[in-house]
Amino acid sequence: MKRPIYLDCHATTPVDERVLEAMLPYFRESFGNAASVGHFYGWEAEATVKLAREAIANAINATPEEIIFTSGATEANNLALKGVAEAYHQKGRHIITVQTEHSAVLDPCAYLQSLGFEITYLPVKFDGLIDLTELESAIRSDTVLVSVMAANNEIGVLQPIAKIGQICHDRQIVFHSDAAQAIGKIPIDVNAMQIDLMSLTAHKIYGAKGIGALYVRRRPRVSLAPQLHGGGHERGMRSGTLYTPQIVGFAKALEIAIASQAQEQQKALDLREHLWHRLSELDHIILNGHPTQRLAGNINVSFTGINGAALMLALQPVVAVSSGSACTSAKTAPSHVLTCLGHSKELAYASIRFGIGRFNTFNEIETVANHVIASVRSLQQE
Repeated sequence: MKRPIYLDCHATTPVDERVLEAMLPYFRESFGNAASVGHFYGWEAEATVKLAREAIANAINATPEEIIFTSGATEANNLALKGVAEAYHQKGRHIITVQTEHSAVLDPCAYLQSLGFEITYLPVKFDGLIDLTELESAIRSDTVLVSVMAANNEIGVLQPIAKIGQICHDRQIVFHSDAAQAIGKIPIDVNAMQIDLMSLTAHKIYGAKGIGALYVRRRPRVSLAPQLHGGGHERGMRSGTLYTPQIVGFAKALEIAIASQAQEQQKALDLREHLWHRLSELDHIILNGHPTQRLAGNINVSFTGINGAALMLALQPVVAVSSGSACTSAKTAPSHVLTCLGHSKELAYASIRFGIGRFNTFNEIETVANHVIASVRSLQQE
């Protein structure tokens, strides 16, 4: 059976061979526990983790001590939101986020709401961007945290993170950003952007699943209440044996992504523009999100007047794509991101997210475009 063309790189990416090669020795030969500092194997692992931590920190203009390893961006988001809420609850119980955030932010917010915290969910404009004046108006004297994702996982929209950081900095409010989709794809400088907490993950940039990190600012110091206890690892913020192979792979994946960022993102943009040019041959098609202020490899399109389930079924033999977030794909509800843009449930269901990645080719994009156009026209005639 021929495998479909993979265009779902916002869900996950294949591990780059260079990343796998870097990881392999730490499964068997150099298998020590970085916390076992009484012998060679532990020293070796500790030194390896230190180098990886430095590499990841350098990529975002942070210090190594500010990188806290987690199992992924979901855990990093939970640690950021719950950790701040618990640490600052005497100062205030008000948090601001955005309606189109990933469920790994929205669900912890709902949990905190059940504990008595007040959450303001900012709406977005039709292009997916927030209104900064609405953010400023939402801030109160008891606001302790603002959480806005850098790049949306469904529509690829890039929020004005530096401007949001400035607003929060001026009011001495902790600013968190989920950068799972942005890291390695756009330049990120936590100091220039005035980010206090930032969630990262490896598997969106050709690293392995199961490893991520939370950047935690030290100056001025951001306090966090740990959510995992049992050993006091990671400056006491996240207990658990460090997964050395994954950490090495994370650092290598980020190193590759940063080194090739300009070239790789230009290629993704060229492929995206060609795909959109071809799809524009169809009638009744809508581009979701800002036309240019978005990830280079993202295009999210709604097709009016057709059945979404039938479209996904027609596409599956040729191309692997999503109709929403992979993290909520088991749910039957339509994409909350698209309904927040003002789409009906029916239109949200009839939407496709194309995620173009490192290994996609022009011929693949052309094949996908031809198949999508043929499938949509066939469904429109039914």
